[in-house]
Amino acid sequence: MLKANLSTLFLAADNTGMLVGLIVAAVVAVLAIAAAVFCWFFGRKLYKSKIESQLGDAEARSEKIIEDAKAESERLKRDAKFEAREQEIELKNKFERETREKKNELNKLEQRLMQKEDNLDKKESALDRKNEELDKQKKDLALKELEVKKTQEKVNHQHELMVQELEKVAQLTKDEAKKLLSEEILDETRHDVALQVRNIEQTAKDEAQNEAKKIISLAVQRCASDHASEITVSVVPIPSDDMKARIIGREGRNIRALENATGIELIVDDTPEVVILSGFDPVRREVARLTLEKLIADGRIHPARIEETVAKVKKELDQEIKAAGESAMFDVGIYGLHPELIKLIGRLKYRTSYGQNVYKHSVEVAQLAGLMASELGLDVTLAKRAGLLHDIGKAVDKEQEGTHVQLGADLAKKYGEKANVINAIAAHHGDCEPKTMEAVLVAAADAISGARPGARRETGTNYVKRLEKLEGIAASFAGVDKCYAIQAGREVRVMVKPEQVDDAQAMFLAKDIAKKIEAELEYPGQIKVNVIRESRAVEYAK
Repeated sequence: MLKANLSTLFLAADNTGMLVGLIVAAVVAVLAIAAAVFCWFFGRKLYKSKIESQLGDAEARSEKIIEDAKAESERLKRDAKFEAREQEIELKNKFERETREKKNELNKLEQRLMQKEDNLDKKESALDRKNEELDKQKKDLALKELEVKKTQEKVNHQHELMVQELEKVAQLTKDEAKKLLSEEILDETRHDVALQVRNIEQTAKDEAQNEAKKIISLAVQRCASDHASEITVSVVPIPSDDMKARIIGREGRNIRALENATGIELIVDDTPEVVILSGFDPVRREVARLTLEKLIADGRIHPARIEETVAKVKKELDQEIKAAGESAMFDVGIYGLHPELIKLIGRLKYRTSYGQNVYKHSVEVAQLAGLMASELGLDVTLAKRAGLLHDIGKAVDKEQEGTHVQLGADLAKKYGEKANVINAIAAHHGDCEPKTMEAVLVAAADAISGARPGARRETGTNYVKRLEKLEGIAASFAGVDKCYAIQAGREVRVMVKPEQVDDAQAMFLAKDIAKKIEAELEYPGQIKVNVIRESRAVEYAK
């Protein structure tokens, strides 16, 4: 029983503790809620007061901005009114100034017009006076003409009487006297004219020669290049004479294969350690030379290797030819040539004419023509272009029929060169008339390059024949005593008989000899004709 009561008591105590806990929890919750409500009301009040404060500041700032804007607008209005007033005053002053200037101009114009009217009135009065004087002079002139006519009739009558008297005294008619006098006057006039022509021509020649010498000397001095004579054979050195047998091959198959592949004749003779290549086509000869050198260096010489090497050398030589053409074009300073023309220029490197390398000759002619054109103020580019291409026909003259001049002109026309360049090419040997000064300069540069000592080679027989023909042409004229070709045929000295040829006739004789030499003799450069007349007076003292 006691045990049951204790259990009940403990249960009641537990229940009471739980109740107290619940009450405490409820009180704490109520206090928390009350604190939360108090904080909310207090925070809201603070936020509301802050918002009201910010609104007040914003209203104050907006009112200040509005007041500042009103003040600024007032200031701008005042400034605008002031500027408008200033512009109005400035425009007014400008208008008044322009009005005054126009008025002054009108006044000056009016004064000039009035002055012109006064001048015209004065001129009209002067013209009237001159007309009156002219009328008076006309009347006086008519009277004088009548007097002169009467006087002339008297003079004519007296002249006729004098002529009749002179005919009786001279025993010559009037026509015979006129004829005799005319012949004497004509002879004297011819002599005087010849002297004057000689003086004028001599002066012109001196001036022209001085100027030409100056230009040519400058051109030659500024264009110095090396020249070497080339022939139609090439010599290839070999390391030993045993190599000759290998080049010939068994039963000559190697040498035949090389000749068939290159078109060049190989001469293997007793000359020690050399093989001679003979042929008139310089490009083929160069192909053969390079092929043989490669074969000798390689050591393998047989028909298949020969054909392979020839094909390789031809390809390399084509590239070298193109590079040589481009090099010539760049050295001269011209651009825009057709690629085929560039290759043809490169082919000239292996072409010779009279022992002169045509490639170097063409470059030299282009440089000389350009220098002379520069000195004379002409088209330098045109002169250089025509000078470089003037012998382009020699690159194909062994393959095509025709002169190198005509072939060159046709090639230039084919590859789009201008008419002036084509004319310069066609006229550089006098085959047609030059149309430009640049064409004349190209012909002159060609003569300078070809006529220089050492530039060209000539056989002794032809040289002697040319000098003999030169002396024969000079000796064929009447009045010539002796003649001598000197300075390697660059000058012919003609001694004339002084009793048959006078000084005036000597000048015409030099001209006639020069024309006959030009017509009958072929020669490089120019030939000076020097006619010498010497008078000697001989007397013996006894």
